[in-house]
Amino acid sequence: MRIYIAAMALAVVFSVSGQSIDRGLIAQKAMVVSARAEASQIGVDILKKGGNAFDAMIATDLALAVSFPFAGNIGGGGFMVYRLKDGSYGSLDYREKAPASAHRDLYLDQNGEVIPQKSTLGATAVGVPGTVAGLYAVHQKFGTLPWKDLVQPAIDLARKGIVVTKRQAQSLAGSRDLIIRVNHPGSLYAQTYEAGDSLKNPALARTLSVIAQKGKDGFYRGEVAEKMTQLIQDQGGYITLEDLQNYSAVWRKPIVFPYKDLNIISMSPPSSGGVTLAQMFGMLRQQSFDSLSGWDSNSIHASVEVARRAYADRNYYLGDPDFVDIDIAALTSPNYLASRMSTFEVDRATPSAAVGHGQPQTLESDQTTHYSIVDAQGNAVAVTTTLNGAYGSKLFSDELGMFFNNEMDDFSAKAGVPNMFGLIGAAANEIAPGKRMLSSMTPTIVERDGKLWAVVGTPGGSTIISAVFQTILSLRDFGMGMQEAVNAPRFHHQWLPDVLIVEPDRFSPAMIESLQNMGHQVNQQQSRIIGKVDAILVLKDGSLEAGADPRGDDAARGF
Repeated sequence: MRIYIAAMALAVVFSVSGQSIDRGLIAQKAMVVSARAEASQIGVDILKKGGNAFDAMIATDLALAVSFPFAGNIGGGGFMVYRLKDGSYGSLDYREKAPASAHRDLYLDQNGEVIPQKSTLGATAVGVPGTVAGLYAVHQKFGTLPWKDLVQPAIDLARKGIVVTKRQAQSLAGSRDLIIRVNHPGSLYAQTYEAGDSLKNPALARTLSVIAQKGKDGFYRGEVAEKMTQLIQDQGGYITLEDLQNYSAVWRKPIVFPYKDLNIISMSPPSSGGVTLAQMFGMLRQQSFDSLSGWDSNSIHASVEVARRAYADRNYYLGDPDFVDIDIAALTSPNYLASRMSTFEVDRATPSAAVGHGQPQTLESDQTTHYSIVDAQGNAVAVTTTLNGAYGSKLFSDELGMFFNNEMDDFSAKAGVPNMFGLIGAAANEIAPGKRMLSSMTPTIVERDGKLWAVVGTPGGSTIISAVFQTILSLRDFGMGMQEAVNAPRFHHQWLPDVLIVEPDRFSPAMIESLQNMGHQVNQQQSRIIGKVDAILVLKDGSLEAGADPRGDDAARGF
């Protein structure tokens, strides 16, 4: 078995000829690509033992909770999009929910102003976790190996310890002050770690052992649940035992739409990813993209303009479909998308102030993590899971060995006020008891000519949708291989603020000047990462090519 760990240097200036393809790991039968080599290996080991993609999903996810606490979790939530070997598909929503005591003005002071950090830091930021319920629901419906056998590798990893990478040491150092502020100097992740250190989490091993024996109830009821709620309430948070006991994951119908000869299957609300992607690709079809040969200023300009319009709609119309009516058919109809592009100019940026949300005729972190899996039978899963911010709310249970999310910040605390990712929300995403907060997570599966073609996703907060969009375009319209598409420099525009963010030192001065001449306000300064795509491409001979993002410690394993 060849092993590919993403560590190659990124090119300084981007130009695509379409002739030279830098391939990632090639596997003949099955593949797992995730944020950590340990998790990818554990997933592949499950596949080798006869498990399917869903068994591997559970083992990989829990391994990420151990090896990648930055975003891997049992204290957060996520989304899964799947495609079975027979071509049928579906999705699972295990997004976090607001506690029963939550209300619209939860994070506002007596003057109606947002209270700084209340929705981002500490116990008051925590939403009801969904990860364990989601994984258990997957096992109940699709699992083939015993539940405890899928949890055990993560238990062993937590006891044995992980090797701290250079990036991980830097990440922990960057968050140490806040971790200490929320917890205490003796907390596990408040310690100083250097690259090469071994980091063990015996408390998490014990928690996972309870989950292995009792399944979902091992997390949402009993001793683990009692310890969670006690800690959260002692620190001023809102989650109760009833909130945990009442949580359930929801099977939903994914968003499915065409682009040329592709059929794209992505996550539906409360993820904004699928609808926004459908709008972006649909608006792009209103223009002639076939004449573009690669990522130059013209193709970037067109992509930014469709993103500008789609993000404006995202922020206004989308929320939890169990609480708000969303006319997806109207938002993605060709006539409506054509009207959204009526102000598009091929050589001039449209100011975001002139865009706004549309009027269709009706009848989130960058600190997330994504993994992609294809098994030997041809089943595929795309999974994006998160704590929202880096290490979530920073609240850590030393008894349970886990971080808690700060997903309450993904609600609109106040209409018109941006969240931590700069996204501006409206009433559709305001806080309500038991409601799921809007997300940018976009796990996506792509068919070509009726067959499985690609599994794609990424972390990146509000930049997730941009990164998935650009990766698919790089594959389909510019003929890149998966690793080449993953390596390609990225850019992002989300309507407001009216700024085009580009990866620093990745685009030529001439391209930047061309974009500026079109009226784009280009920001080349180091900003939040624009995704860490972990993806799989099915090649013409049926083999699998991994794309493991070199922007992180991401790694592919296959056989």
